Amino acid sequence: MPEPHQKILNGIRVVDLSRVLAGPWCGQLLADFGATVIKVEGPEGDENRRWPPLSPEGVSANFGSVNRGKRAMVLNLKTAAARGVLRHLAVQADVLLHSFLPDTAARLGISNEALHEANPRLIIGTISGYGALGPLAEKRGYDLMVQAFSGAMSTTGIPNGPPIRTGVSFIDMSTGLSLYGGIVTALLGREKTGRGTWVRGSLLETAVALLGYHAVGWMQAGLLPEPQGSGSAHLVPYQAFRCHDGFMLAGAPNDAAWNRFCDALDWPELAKDPRFQGNVARVEQRDVLIPMLEDRFGRHPVAYWVARFEARGVACAPIQTVDQVMTHPQVLANGMRLQASNPDGTTQDLVGTPFKLADGGGTAPTAAPALGSDTEAILADTLGMTQAEIALLRA
Repeated sequence: MPEPHQKILNGIRVVDLSRVLAGPWCGQLLADFGATVIKVEGPEGDENRRWPPLSPEGVSANFGSVNRGKRAMVLNLKTAAARGVLRHLAVQADVLLHSFLPDTAARLGISNEALHEANPRLIIGTISGYGALGPLAEKRGYDLMVQAFSGAMSTTGIPNGPPIRTGVSFIDMSTGLSLYGGIVTALLGREKTGRGTWVRGSLLETAVALLGYHAVGWMQAGLLPEPQGSGSAHLVPYQAFRCHDGFMLAGAPNDAAWNRFCDALDWPELAKDPRFQGNVARVEQRDVLIPMLEDRFGRHPVAYWVARFEARGVACAPIQTVDQVMTHPQVLANGMRLQASNPDGTTQDLVGTPFKLADGGGTAPTAAPALGSDTEAILADTLGMTQAEIALLRA
């Protein structure tokens, strides 16, 4: 495998002022692929440093999951001296990430105009809750609130049941991925133009984009999506089924798959039942068909059915818990569980990157840093400050 100095983003300098999940996840991806990322926090630290569960080393799993490979610096941006240090960092940086509201960014001296005046080549990546424009531009946004506001929550849960939050913070994490793609695109663009630009992302824009066919289905066909539990409004069968000892998901997205589905159930007469010929008929007869299938699945354990369905090439999956996933040989074979080192030589288990490069895949080797652990080193080696200047700034 290529050495770290061969990683594709080696030499790119990033100042990461973002907090919680979306922005830090973007910064971690940049670090994974070789960028030098300085995480700048206030004296109290990123708020998710204090969110449980905590690792044996006392590090929040939330914080540790999105901050590996970074250097940590504390700046009290309420002071003019610290804001001056930040401006110096921005002048030397290729990318600056932040999630401040526009008024706050202007007050700190890191408005887009001020940053580009100081460093015309800078890529500015910002994350907001509801987008940079419009009447809600100054509104704070969080994953859960945007799941509700964006309509995503209206499609999730049991029919006629209460609103349900998606278990993973998919809007936060998807926004970080989206911003990473935007920043890498902007860096490529800078190679052609010589100029930096502003890459803006938001939880709302990400969530609306992820609505995908649900949004298009309403705009073009007037179909308003509703919760379907584990199933799908446009495919039957395609959902979770309770087996003798747990749940598995199985589906038949076309008629050939339906025939194999029935074969896996050892139920040839079901495949020939005129009520269920064609997906449209199965969708219309959902309330008749699904109880029949549930009765059949309940006769045997999950492993029995998975083996039969996989042997016949039918789409299926056991519904696994996180511990089962993170120890599964398929997950391990694709590098989605890795170890990063702590300063004392111990290691932490972390989640791998969701994409790889054949000639230089990315994983930053170090775990999330302690609050402010590199402050003085950054002042000295990055900004060239003397020990006297550092002592004055600290005072």
